[in-house]
Amino acid sequence: MSVSFSNFDCQTSIRACVVVDDRLFVIGGQEGDFMAKPGSPIFKCSRRHEVVYEDVYMLDDEMKWKVLPPMPKPDSHIEFAWVVVNNSIIIVGGTTEKHPVTKRMILVGEVFQFHLDSLVWTSSHH
Repeated sequence: MSVSFSNFDCQTSIRACVVVDDRLFVIGGQEGDFMAKPGSPIFKCSRRHEVVYEDVYMLDDEMKWKVLPPMPKPDSHIEFAWVVVNNSIIIVGGTTEKHPVTKRMILVGEVFQFHLDSLVWTSSHH
C-alpha cells in the first residue's frame, strides 16, 4: 500500500499524529525551534522564530487526504498529550502563541475535544 502526499498541503513536518479506526489524523504542530540558551554547546537551534499551526488533516480509508476543521487555537505538538475517548480525540496541553512581553511560548491551559462523529471542536478552560 502506498500513500500519495500530492494533495497533502502540510507546510511542516513537525506535527502530532493520531490513529482512530484506521484513519490517520495530523493535528496542529509547529515549525522552527526554541531559542537556544546563549553560549550553550548542547542546544543548537536552527531558527529563532516558531510558527504554531491549527490545521487538521485526515487520511481516509481510500488513502485520500481531507482538510478538517482547524483547532480552536493553534497548538504545537510539544508538551501536549492526546487520548481517544467516546469517539473523540481529546488534546491536553501544548504550546501556542508567544507571551507579549517575554516572547516565550505560552502553555495552553485548555482541553480541546474533536468530536469524530460531527467533526466539531469544543474547548474548555481549566
